[in-house]
Amino acid sequence: MKTEEKNNGLIVGVDDKLSPGKATILGLQHVLAMDLYIAPIIIAGLLALDTQNTTFFIQMCFLAAGLGTLIQTGFGMRLPVVQGPSYVPIGALAAIGGKLGLGAIAGSLIPGAILIAIIGYPLKWFAKVVKRIIPSLVGGTVIVIVGISLMPVPFKSIYSSPGNLGDNAMIAIVTVAVLILCMLLGKKQQGLGTFFRLVSVILAIVVGTITAAFYGRVDFSPVADAAWFSLPKLMPFGPPVFDLNAILIMVFIYFIILVETTGTWFVVSKVTDSELTDKRLNKASFGEGLGCFVGSLVGGTPMTGYSSNAGLIAITGVASRVAILAAGGILVLLGLLPKLSALITCVPAPVINGIFGVVCITIAMNGFKVIQHVVLDDRNMIVIGLPILLTIGVTVMPSEILYSMPDLANYVLSSGTAVGALAVLILNLIIPEDKKKVPIKNAA
Repeated sequence: MKTEEKNNGLIVGVDDKLSPGKATILGLQHVLAMDLYIAPIIIAGLLALDTQNTTFFIQMCFLAAGLGTLIQTGFGMRLPVVQGPSYVPIGALAAIGGKLGLGAIAGSLIPGAILIAIIGYPLKWFAKVVKRIIPSLVGGTVIVIVGISLMPVPFKSIYSSPGNLGDNAMIAIVTVAVLILCMLLGKKQQGLGTFFRLVSVILAIVVGTITAAFYGRVDFSPVADAAWFSLPKLMPFGPPVFDLNAILIMVFIYFIILVETTGTWFVVSKVTDSELTDKRLNKASFGEGLGCFVGSLVGGTPMTGYSSNAGLIAITGVASRVAILAAGGILVLLGLLPKLSALITCVPAPVINGIFGVVCITIAMNGFKVIQHVVLDDRNMIVIGLPILLTIGVTVMPSEILYSMPDLANYVLSSGTAVGALAVLILNLIIPEDKKKVPIKNAA
């Protein structure tokens, strides 16, 4: 593996090969840095699932995320994209499952997943839409919005985690300090510097978990209680129930998720310096839909590209698809080996969220890099600034106001990323552009 820094700041490029051992370690970093078990835990709680079904539901979400990652990175868009459960449909899925039963969840997910797939291939419509309505001004702003909308998440988790707030804060601070120190040491790009950058996340997790153990915050009892092996089942929660209203709601939600995940693709494109060609965009939509379809068959929830993992690529300098394919393989194993999935969930929340906070920063900064050459006239300031303002406004909206709204508004406003992305798309279309200025190049 080459260790010299490339022009784009990467140590390992997208198509660079890795040994199995290195790929496994680097893939494990991506898995450990993800909080993909949080969304299914929230949904399981809203559906009042018992402990056994909750554990199985989380396990199937690991499996669906692994399969989606292998599909997207292996032969979908063929860039280092890690798939995981989206937070956008949590309210919708809870409402559908609560009113119509668990079978209606699968029945509502399958048609939308197929639709997302076919607009990529064979229809090849997706790239045309992206090229027409997403220039660099929009794409860069979406990346910034993704980072900003996620920033409150680690703070909320640290504040609400069990135990003393001071202890939680100290655990998170130690974790962040180790991660930043490794990143700074990694700038040397030789010898130990390269080593620290490559394993920065794992080192931060290990040191953070040891710190948490001193505060009595580490509990591995779920690992002892979990089974060693469990095979997946098709339609584990019963045969699908196809309700028209539920299907229409989820189709709308899928398109919001697609806007969200397109922002992640822009992050990955920028971090890896890889062009988003028409072919790649269409294959990305196909891969997204196929991954969601396969996931729905085994009891998973809609998948999206995780921007946190794109930020992790910027931190470590490793963009190899081999590492991400290894991460997908690890996620599949976690779906088959309950003991391993239980072990991942034992990493204390302040540790994961400390790392997540740094990842949010790298995402937002990469967005600003995309728009740094955009002329900030009055029009563009509104197109960039207003969506960021709306994103923050939605993010801090009290839950009682959100839950008092009609279902459709609740589903949309539950995601700051979706609101901000839709806002920048609409504003860029409706506010006239000064024709005398040099046109902005497409982000894709």
